[in-house]
Amino acid sequence: MADRCLLSIHAHPDDEASKGASTVAKYKTEGVRAVLVTCTGGEEGDILNPVMDLPEIRADLAAVRKRELEVASALIGYDEVVLLGYRDSGMPDSEANARPEAFANADLDEAVARLVTIIRRECPQVILTYGDDQQGYPHPDHLRVHDISLPAFECAGDPSYRPDLGEPFTPLKMYYSVWSRARVEATHNKFVELGLESPFSDDWFTRPNQDDRVTTSIAIGPWFDVRLEALLAHATQVDPESAFWFGLPREVARSVHPFEDYILAHSRVETQLPETDLFAGIH
Repeated sequence: MADRCLLSIHAHPDDEASKGASTVAKYKTEGVRAVLVTCTGGEEGDILNPVMDLPEIRADLAAVRKRELEVASALIGYDEVVLLGYRDSGMPDSEANARPEAFANADLDEAVARLVTIIRRECPQVILTYGDDQQGYPHPDHLRVHDISLPAFECAGDPSYRPDLGEPFTPLKMYYSVWSRARVEATHNKFVELGLESPFSDDWFTRPNQDDRVTTSIAIGPWFDVRLEALLAHATQVDPESAFWFGLPREVARSVHPFEDYILAHSRVETQLPETDLFAGIH
């Protein structure tokens, strides 16, 4: 089998820490090359850590977030970080939505072509991206990540598509990362069990439950802390006092739901479900 490569596509700096960080760290220890595509610079991100809410930080937020991304991606173990080059579109119905350079307004063909260029250069057998059901968090940039991922997955191996973008390469599997209801409930219940106030509001339990779509659970116990350390590297975006991320003692949190869950959206190889390995069926 050719050298294994895993490509993760994310919307903003810090998304690579909150979604799939421990999975990537696990595969990195197994010798898999890990490549990160970050589609925007996160220019519209709120500063959620009071210590970092300073005029000089706000004035230079894009550069600060880029440096945070460099630190976090190194902690996770990414071999390559590629910036797709678009501007953060902001939250739904914000003024930033109207900016012509915003990712949500990007020409779809051009954005797909940029992603195809990366796929052909890096040759990932497995791609991690965002799902088709994002009702729980319908950020315009997250929706756009999904919009470009499937066409790029389909076109990268097609020799008739943009031969100027490099030699065709056909990725074999594409997954959607998902916060399973099982993970949310287990974490919420542990807060309650310990007599702590849960950060999971009722809204979390009215979001669509996609657990019946989960095909793949990756055991990340030994790499659980990588997620937290990568989150802390995004000092503007993550409050170290946040109960959502850090409310449970680490020794407790590690065992609550020691998995990261995925939906196998497209596969060009045969595999048996459920899976415990993103590279299952790839030889």
